[in-house]
Amino acid sequence: MPITRLNHAVLYVRDVERSVAFYGDVLGFRRVDMTPEDFTGAAFLQAAGSRNDHDLGLFAIGEHARPSEAGRTTVGLYHLAWEVDTLAELEAIQDRLVAAGALAGASDHSTSKSLYGQDPDGIEFEVAWFVPLDQLDEETLQGRKGIRRLDLAREKERYGASTLGASSTTSAG
Repeated sequence: MPITRLNHAVLYVRDVERSVAFYGDVLGFRRVDMTPEDFTGAAFLQAAGSRNDHDLGLFAIGEHARPSEAGRTTVGLYHLAWEVDTLAELEAIQDRLVAAGALAGASDHSTSKSLYGQDPDGIEFEVAWFVPLDQLDEETLQGRKGIRRLDLAREKERYGASTLGASSTTSAG
């Protein structure tokens, strides 16, 4: 049996409640009641559109923790990426990231349109919309070899704000 998708990720954070608030307010995750009562240093979150038991586990290691050096001085995970169904949803997340001071970048990867953010501990993540499979042409596929600045208004005009992305259209049928 092949692996079919990522089920969840677990992050070490300084302050669980601060991280729960961030992922809830900015990305719409909700807390799932599965933390043992005698354990206060963890939380489990589920994305609003997810069917997973949980999508994100958070474990507190305290305010004394140093920032991750992954990718700078050590090997390690660079970022997690979550997907949205529409460009309108991507734009709403962009607005919340900007309001939270957490937007780190926005890129057009041709077949995907991506926002990059950082949580309160500086852990990076990506939120992306993928071009529907029936709208992929040779030019778009070749464009994956480069990265451009994301012009979300232009992409909404090109594809439509409410057009379902690739994964949404393939799982709906």
